[in-house]
Amino acid sequence: MYYPKLHKSMTVNIVKGFRGVWQISCVPSGGLWISDGNNLTSIMTNAYSGFQDRTDIGLVSYGIHTVKTTCSLIYIDREFNINQLSTDIRKKYTLIERNKPWIPLCVYSSRFNGDILVGMLNTTTWAGRVMRYDTTGQYIMTIQHNGTGQDLYNLPSYITENRNGDVIVSDLTDIDINDYGCGAVVVTDLKGRHRFSYKGYPSSGSELWPRGICTDALSCILVCDSRTNTIHIIDKDGNFVWQMETQNFGIDVPIGLSYDNKSQLLWVGSLNNKVCAIK
Repeated sequence: MYYPKLHKSMTVNIVKGFRGVWQISCVPSGGLWISDGNNLTSIMTNAYSGFQDRTDIGLVSYGIHTVKTTCSLIYIDREFNINQLSTDIRKKYTLIERNKPWIPLCVYSSRFNGDILVGMLNTTTWAGRVMRYDTTGQYIMTIQHNGTGQDLYNLPSYITENRNGDVIVSDLTDIDINDYGCGAVVVTDLKGRHRFSYKGYPSSGSELWPRGICTDALSCILVCDSRTNTIHIIDKDGNFVWQMETQNFGIDVPIGLSYDNKSQLLWVGSLNNKVCAIK
């Protein structure tokens, strides 16, 4: 494995009060969508054009947006509906309405079949689940329990998909007042069957604080660990491969993560408003 190299970096300062790069979505035609961690005045901005929309972007600091293969943006709004924005950023419409008591915390659009994956939390029972919808927002299936009927998720915060159809969730189990907490990477197959859960590597104390998550061209799973300020890399079967240090790139706490399949660049966002592209 070659040592990672910094390809590009930027500091997000085009928006006053921007509080960390919590989520990154690569646009197939080029560019990025990023969002910050300010629950009161959540901001979404196109990092290349300086576009801003403060109107109704979501109130949660997780994986609240994704980009379809058609380059249109999907995001969770303040009412916990899932909206789609037109490619010219002029029109928006509700794709999936909130179904109380469930609220969506993260969303991902499949680059393989267009399905929409949504991680949700029940505000009454505090259980988590993942819902799959087609590209028009029609319900397909629910993923919630393992083979013995136990809950798979507590707080599904970031979600992605692998080339083999696996659904990969960055799930939190304990949250403190600073929104940090341990958890696991929970992986199920295309039919919703639990494959494995990754809770950290022994060298990092066997405890993982998972945040942003993505997969690369080799089907490896990459996840930000806000406890060790590193990125864990595991293979498609949950075996530890490597732990990437990020401080050398000027990243204090890696939290947002996205892989650009076209350029094969890994985009990393930090709490210090730094965004880096790593080869």
